[in-house]
Amino acid sequence: MHVNYLYLLNKAMIGAHGDRPIVLDYGCGKGEIVAEARKKGLAAYGAEAFYEGNNIRAEIEKQGWLGTVVREIKNGVIPFEDNFFDLAISNQVFEHVDDLDAVLREIERVLKPNGALLCLFPSKDCIREGHCGIPFIHWFPKHSLLRFYYMVVLRIMGMGFHKGKKSPSQWTSDFLQWLDAFTHYRGSNEILTCFEARFSVSCLEHDYIAFRLNKNGRTFLFRIFQWRFVQNLGCKLFRRLACMVILARKSQGIPMPVN
Repeated sequence: MHVNYLYLLNKAMIGAHGDRPIVLDYGCGKGEIVAEARKKGLAAYGAEAFYEGNNIRAEIEKQGWLGTVVREIKNGVIPFEDNFFDLAISNQVFEHVDDLDAVLREIERVLKPNGALLCLFPSKDCIREGHCGIPFIHWFPKHSLLRFYYMVVLRIMGMGFHKGKKSPSQWTSDFLQWLDAFTHYRGSNEILTCFEARFSVSCLEHDYIAFRLNKNGRTFLFRIFQWRFVQNLGCKLFRRLACMVILARKSQGIPMPVN
């Protein structure tokens, strides 16, 4: 399982309240986190939009989960009742959301009082576009010819993900159409402003980095990372190279554990 999923699952295990916490994976994809969380005894559910840019509906139907364990988001509505979940988690989903405030409003609605949302959220400030692996491509204006030729050149140089047997120009054209249709990148300040309008917000990049460094036992790098100036620098670099890690709590209360 990808380390992002392991991190979110770990926080679900230690951070949600109740004897059998109820967890929502918002934008659950094929349901990997939902499946693992249920194996560990959590009451885990998923919500997914099944937008035309992915093909995961068949995977959910194959598991017999569609409409029960995993429910379809329609017209922005999460099909669960108010105050239902202890914790919502989301792995790099919100960059695909057009109206972020509307999504956060819905998540706030389905969270219990003092419930929390924990998400990994790539901002426009990231240097590398995470879906294709090409740096800066999400900084260009849409339909820019310079963007197209820049990406083709880097593809010819060997960069990029999911290339298959496509020519550099076809791969570039297909990806840029997908990027323009299905991503909505925002700056980190805009993201935090939107979250803070509805939640009490903390940034947990330090916790995520520590988890990655420590997942196989305390390493030398993990010990170095405990130094304050290294931790501060590491968090700034992580935001630029990967994503933001945001903990948003619905109301005032005891902070969710991070250790």
